[in-house]
Amino acid sequence: MTAKKTRRNFLVTTLSIASGIVGCSTLQKNTITNATSPTPPTTMPERTLGNTGVKVPIFGLGGAGQTPLSQNGKEGDAVAQIEKALELGIRYFDTAASYGPSENYLGKVLPSQRSQIFLATKTAYRDRDGAWRELERSLKRLKTDYLDLWQLHHVSFTQELDTIFSKSGAIKAMEEAIEQKIVRFSGITGHHDPEVIAEGLRRYPFHTTLIPVNPADKHHPKPFLSIVVPVAREKNVGVIAMKVPAYGRLFKPGGLTGMEQALGYSMSQPGVHCCIVAAENVRQLEGNVKIARAFQQLDTKELAAIEQRVAKIWEDTTFYRAWT
Repeated sequence: MTAKKTRRNFLVTTLSIASGIVGCSTLQKNTITNATSPTPPTTMPERTLGNTGVKVPIFGLGGAGQTPLSQNGKEGDAVAQIEKALELGIRYFDTAASYGPSENYLGKVLPSQRSQIFLATKTAYRDRDGAWRELERSLKRLKTDYLDLWQLHHVSFTQELDTIFSKSGAIKAMEEAIEQKIVRFSGITGHHDPEVIAEGLRRYPFHTTLIPVNPADKHHPKPFLSIVVPVAREKNVGVIAMKVPAYGRLFKPGGLTGMEQALGYSMSQPGVHCCIVAAENVRQLEGNVKIARAFQQLDTKELAAIEQRVAKIWEDTTFYRAWT
């Protein structure tokens, strides 16, 4: 496949919005806070995402995990959750080509709000042509002609970096897509080896990185916080936290008491700009947003106390390190 100027024309003409797109009649019209006005208590704090110049709420919706967004046959529940997320002021939506029907579900709702949201997806392909094909498929599913953020998904090994940055690697597709204004920003994600992600940030000027940020990971012999975040801060790369509650395992007996501690810990880390968390249902989503709205920076003593609470369960709660 080639990626000439005709590619964007092809995408624009083939990504017509289907007549069955679900509308959002209950959406609040003004979800973007005027920077000159005081933030009302019903909105979430915002931070500028690294060097992108884009302000995003500190809490975004994840499109995989224990959520109907990634489950077949759950379109009704997924659509209801996406609509509620928009109503609650969520503007960052995270998905990936490999998250089952997630992109399709988001494509049912988000097009009518496209200019108001920050839309991110991912590719697991390491070669240019494979990444291009997956990008085209993602755009069709999401019913959009551009992405705010396109990320290299779960990069786990140095050999993958070598392939990505080769002459026919996926980075070529990313660069071409940005040049053609199909993609605004580039990112790299990973939850296996922080050294690999840090090396990726050294090799290439990515705009963002998506990594685990939670108190259990702090106890791992190779923590993402101390290995990746310093490199990201040096290069002004946006850091997006994932695995914030570790699929709820941080709340095991003897662990954290709830999302207040989990989200408070992740978002109090210097250099972290926002987090993405999936929700099992609308009620859980509403609770998470309420916590995000009330976020207050934790001090070093409070952070240390949270870390201590998971000191005996950290190995079970960093299970995602085995995923590649």
